[in-house]
Amino acid sequence: MTSVWESLTVDARDPSRLAHWWAEALGYEVVADKPDEVEIRPAPDQLPGIVFVPVTDPKQTKNRLHLDLRPADQEAEVERLVDMGARHVDVGQGDVDWTVLADPEGNEFCVLRQRG
Repeated sequence: MTSVWESLTVDARDPSRLAHWWAEALGYEVVADKPDEVEIRPAPDQLPGIVFVPVTDPKQTKNRLHLDLRPADQEAEVERLVDMGARHVDVGQGDVDWTVLADPEGNEFCVLRQRG
């Protein structure tokens, strides 16, 4: 027996704001926006989702799990995400061909080069 990946849960100080930011970044839809959780999905009937739940603590250390995004144009996508409120971060990655950014609450993610 195996499991189906339902969702990834992200702690957030402002779940609605962060969920809407990620929905715009990924081209996802907000499918639930409640005080105790906000969920985004590629489409309402498509999994997996990303669920944002409220926490009072600020983020303090590097994520142990993060998203890797692979756009058609890395440079343009990094610029778009930074214009939306992401920021460049150094997590000790050194000289690599991906860009590490953080979302508005400081959660790191990578923007990879296009394949091929």
